[in-house]
Amino acid sequence: MNKSSVKKFYSFLKFRRNFTRYSLNKARSYEIVLFWLKNILTRSQFLILSGILVGTTCGMAGVLLKSLVHYIHYVITYKVHFEEQILFYVLFPFLGILITTLVVIFIFKGQDKKGIPVILYEIAQNSSVVSSVKMYSQIVQSAITVGLGGSAGLESPIAVTGAAIGSNFAQTYKLDYRERTLLLAAGATAGIASAFNAPIAGMMFAFEILLTGVVFSDFIPLVVSAVCGSLISKVLLKEAVLFQFKTRNPFDYHNIHYYLVLGILCGLYARYFVLIAKYVDQLFHHIKVTRIQKAMLGGAILSVLCVLYPPLFGEGYDTIKAITNGQIHSVIENSFFGFIGYREWVVLVFVIVICLLKAFSASITIFSGGNGGNFAPSLFAGGSLGYAFALLCVQAGVTDVPVNNLVIVGMAGVMSGVLYAPLTAIFLIAESTSGYDLFIPLMLVSVISFLMAKWFSPISPDLQKLAREGKIFTREHDRNLLSLLQILDLIDKDIQTIRTGASREELAELVRTGKRNMIAVVDEHKRLAGTISMDDIRPLLFNPEVYDLLKVSTLMKVPSVVISDFDSVVSVVKKFDETGAWTLPVVKVSGEFVGFISKSGVLQSYRQLLRAHSG
Repeated sequence: MNKSSVKKFYSFLKFRRNFTRYSLNKARSYEIVLFWLKNILTRSQFLILSGILVGTTCGMAGVLLKSLVHYIHYVITYKVHFEEQILFYVLFPFLGILITTLVVIFIFKGQDKKGIPVILYEIAQNSSVVSSVKMYSQIVQSAITVGLGGSAGLESPIAVTGAAIGSNFAQTYKLDYRERTLLLAAGATAGIASAFNAPIAGMMFAFEILLTGVVFSDFIPLVVSAVCGSLISKVLLKEAVLFQFKTRNPFDYHNIHYYLVLGILCGLYARYFVLIAKYVDQLFHHIKVTRIQKAMLGGAILSVLCVLYPPLFGEGYDTIKAITNGQIHSVIENSFFGFIGYREWVVLVFVIVICLLKAFSASITIFSGGNGGNFAPSLFAGGSLGYAFALLCVQAGVTDVPVNNLVIVGMAGVMSGVLYAPLTAIFLIAESTSGYDLFIPLMLVSVISFLMAKWFSPISPDLQKLAREGKIFTREHDRNLLSLLQILDLIDKDIQTIRTGASREELAELVRTGKRNMIAVVDEHKRLAGTISMDDIRPLLFNPEVYDLLKVSTLMKVPSVVISDFDSVVSVVKKFDETGAWTLPVVKVSGEFVGFISKSGVLQSYRQLLRAHSG
C-alpha cells in the first residue's frame, strides 16, 4: 500500500471510532457525511466548510424573520384603512408584548434571557456552549413582539439565533472551545450580514462586540459566513425589506462643520438613550406585579405611544426611508399632528418628539416582556436626530445643508454611541447606503459619539454589571483568562491543621510526618486562628536552647490577608501582589478554614488556559 492509501485507511478508522462514540442511531444522513468530511479534511478546511454551512443556515433564519415581520407591517400599513390602522396601533403592540410573555412562560419555561450580553456571558463563562433552544426561541419571540408593533429591532435576536446555531453546530461535531467560539461568532456575523445585506458590518460586529478579549488567528470562516449570510439575504429578500437607502448628497468638505456639531449631538443623545433604558429597566424591575401584569402595563403604554406617534410602531425603517425620500408629509398625515397642518415648525416638533420618545418606546418594549434589540431603535433615533438638526439649520436660514447626508450619518453616530461599536456603525451605513464616499463624515460623527459615550461610561451600560463581576471578557486579555478560573478549583485541600492548644509533642509529630510547608492553626470550631510556616520552625528544630519556643501559640502568625471563598481570581492575584506572599489561606464567611491557595497553583492554571486560548 502506498502512503496515500495508508492515510485514507487510518482516516477511515479514526472516523469510525469517533462516529461510534457519537452513536449511529442518533445521526442523520448529512451528519454522517460531515463527520466523514471532518476526518478527511484538515482543520482549516473543515472550519471553512463549517463557516459556509453555519452562514447559510443563519442567513436563512434572518431572511425568515425579516420577511415575516415585513409582511405583517405591510398588511397593516398598506392594506387597511386609516381608521383600521388606529385600531391595530391600539391592539397589536399590547398583544405583541403580552403574547411574547405568555410564550416565554408556558413554552420556554420562563427562560427569557435575551440580547448580546447573554452571548458574551456564554463565551466567557460557559465555554461558548449556547442552549439549542435559542436557535428558534429568539425568532419566535421577536417575530411576535416586533411583528405586532413592538418598538425594537430584529438584529439582536437574529445575532443571538446565529450564535446559537454556530455553537450547536460546533457541539455536534465535537469541536473545541476556540473553534466553538469562532463558529458562534460566525453565526452572529451571518445573522447581522443577512439583516442588513452588509457582510463587512457583520464581521466588524463580531470583532468589536462578540470577540472582545478573545485572541484569534483564524478569521476566514467569519468572512465566508458573512458572505453566505449576505448572499442569502440578497437573493431571497426584496429591497423593500432590506435596510437600504439610495438617496444622498455628494460629500463636500465645506460642510464639515455640520458633521462636527452632529457628532456632539449624537454623543449626547446616545447618553440620553442609555440612561432612559436604564431608568425603564429599573422601573419595571421594581414594580411588584406578576410578569403578565408587567407585560400588560408595558403593552398598554406602548399602544398609546403608537397611536399618538405611528412611526414608533415596529422597527421604524420605513419612516427613515420616507424622510430621505422627501415624503415626511405622508408620515405626519397618519398621526394626530396631521390635524394641525403641514408647517415647518410642526415638522420640526414632530421629528424631535419621536426622536425623544423612541428611547422610551424601545426600552418599554424590551424590559416589560417583549423581545428585541437596540440596533433598529438607535438607527431610527439617529436618522430622526440628523433630520431634526438639518431642519433647524434650514429654518435658521442656512441654504447649503446636506439634509439626507445628515440623516444617514446621524444613524451611524447614535448607533456608535449606544452600542459602543463605531466600526460596525460606519460600515453598516456605508454598505447599506452604498455611501462609501461618505466615509469621512461617517468616521467623524461615529468617533465623536463613541468617545463621548466612553467619557460618560468606559464600558457599555448594558455590560457594566457583568464586566464588574468578571463574567464577560473585556479588552484586558490577562484579566479575561483569570476570570475563567474558579476559586474552588484552585484550593489545595490536602492540608495540615493543628489546634490552638496543641502540645509540643503534637506539633513535633506533625512536623516530622507532614509534607506541607504551611500549617493552619484552627480553634475548636475550625475557624482559622493563624498559620505556621515550616521556614520559621526549621531553625529551631536542632537548637535545644530554644526548645521551649516550640509552642503553637508562639510560632503561629495571624495572616494579614485571607481569601474569601467568594473572591474572584482577579482579586486573589491582587492580594498576592500586595502582600508578596506565596501562599494564602482561604476561609468561609463564618471564618471556617477551607484550605490554601498558592501563587504557583494560580500561575500553572493560568498557563494552561493561555495555551488553550491562544495560537
